[in-house]
Amino acid sequence: MRHDQLVAAFLAYVVAVISAAVEPGIFQIAPQRLPRSFDDELRPRLSAKATISHQLSVAPRWSEYHSPHPGTIVQFCVQNQIPFLAQTGGHGWIDSWHLGQNGVLINMRALNKTTFNAQRTQARVQGGALISEVIAQAYANNAQIITGNCNCVGNMGAALGGGYGNLMGIYGFSVDNILSMDVVLANGSMVTVTPSQNKDLWWALRGAGPNFGIVTAAKMKAYPVPRAQNMAWTGGLYYTEDKIERVVQAIQDLDLRAPMNVFLYYATTGPPSFTPTVLVTPFYFGSEADGRAAFKSLLDVQPYKDSTAHIPYTEWNTAANIFCIKGGRKPSYGAGFSRMDPATWRQIWNAYVDFLKIPGTGSSTILTECYSLSYAQSIQKPTSSFANRDVRFNGAAIPYYQDASLDAEAEAFGSKVRDLWRSTDGFPGNRT
Repeated sequence: MRHDQLVAAFLAYVVAVISAAVEPGIFQIAPQRLPRSFDDELRPRLSAKATISHQLSVAPRWSEYHSPHPGTIVQFCVQNQIPFLAQTGGHGWIDSWHLGQNGVLINMRALNKTTFNAQRTQARVQGGALISEVIAQAYANNAQIITGNCNCVGNMGAALGGGYGNLMGIYGFSVDNILSMDVVLANGSMVTVTPSQNKDLWWALRGAGPNFGIVTAAKMKAYPVPRAQNMAWTGGLYYTEDKIERVVQAIQDLDLRAPMNVFLYYATTGPPSFTPTVLVTPFYFGSEADGRAAFKSLLDVQPYKDSTAHIPYTEWNTAANIFCIKGGRKPSYGAGFSRMDPATWRQIWNAYVDFLKIPGTGSSTILTECYSLSYAQSIQKPTSSFANRDVRFNGAAIPYYQDASLDAEAEAFGSKVRDLWRSTDGFPGNRT
C-alpha cells in the first residue's frame, strides 16, 4: 500500500471509530478537493446516515476571519500527519491553528440528543448538541443543566473550556458538573473518562478538553426544577453615553449573589443609523420584584429604555441570538480582569466610536460578563485544568465587517481595547 493510501486509511479508521462508537448517522465529514478514491475508502467505514461533503457550506462558521479551511490530503502525505477538527457550533475564536488546505472537518451536529435519568438528576448530553437544544430538553423535562448563554454555540465545546453560564452562581462551572465522558483519542480508540478511570484525562479534559480528544457524549449533573418555577428576570437596560462612569461603577460595586449575573455591552442600534449605545443586561433567577431589588443600583442610574421581563428558561438567551449570525469577519480579542475601571471604559467607548466611523463596521460589539463566583471558587483549582476561577470579569471586543481589506484596522482596534483592559485589570500578568 502506498504512503498516501496509508494516511487515508488511518484517517478513515479514526472517523470510523467515532462513527461506530455512537449512534448511526452522526457525522458529516467535510474534506475539500480530496481525491474521490478517498471517498470510496472512507464511506464503507462510516455509519449508515453519515455523509462526506467537499463543500464548506455544510458546516458554516460564526466568523470567516482566520477560519480553518479543510482541503486536500497532500500535506498529510508529506508530513505523515492528518490534521482534523471536530466542530459543532463553529464559534471557536483561535486564529493560531489552521487546517490549511489539507485538513478534514468533522461536523458533529447530528449528535444532538440530551436524555435524562428517571430522577432528572443526570443527563447524557451528546457532543454535537447546541446550547439551545440542551436547554429545550431540560425545560421539557422540568430540569436545569448548566450551559452557556449563546443558543447557537456547541454546548460541549463551551463546557470543556470551563463553561460559564447563567446558573453558575448556583451550580458552578460546566466542568464542575461533568460526571463522565465518552472520548475518542488521537489513536482512534474510544475510552470512558471518569474520576476513577483515565484520571489524567479527567483532569485535562475539563478545562482544556479540545486538545486531548473528541468528546462524543458526557454525563452531566441535572437539577429538577418545575417548569412554573423555571423563570428569571432579565433583559435590556439602555443608557446614554454620559452615564458610562456611573454604570461601570455600579457594576463594580454590585454584590452578585448566586442567582445573579450581569453583562455590559457597547453596541449600536443597527441599521440604518448604527448609533452607538450602552446596554446592560441584568439576570436574576427568581421573581421580577427580587431581581429589581437586587439590581437597584443600576436602575437608579435611570436607563432611557427598560426591556426587562420575567421569562422562562427557554428564552433567557434569546437576546444574544444576534451573535448567531454566521459568516462575516469577526477577529475577536478577549481579556480577563478583576475590576471595572470607569476611566478605562470611557477610553474604550472613545475607541469604539472611532472604529464605527469606518463604513461597514456598524455591527461591531464590545462586551463584558460578570457572574457570581462564590460557589465556583469554593471548588479547589487542582480538581480540573480550568485555571480562571479567580477572573471576575471577562471582556471581548468583536469587530464585525465583511470586507477583508479592513482586517488591519480591525486588529488594531481589538488589540487597543484588550490593552486598555489589561492596563487596569488588577492582575500581575495577562489573563486572556
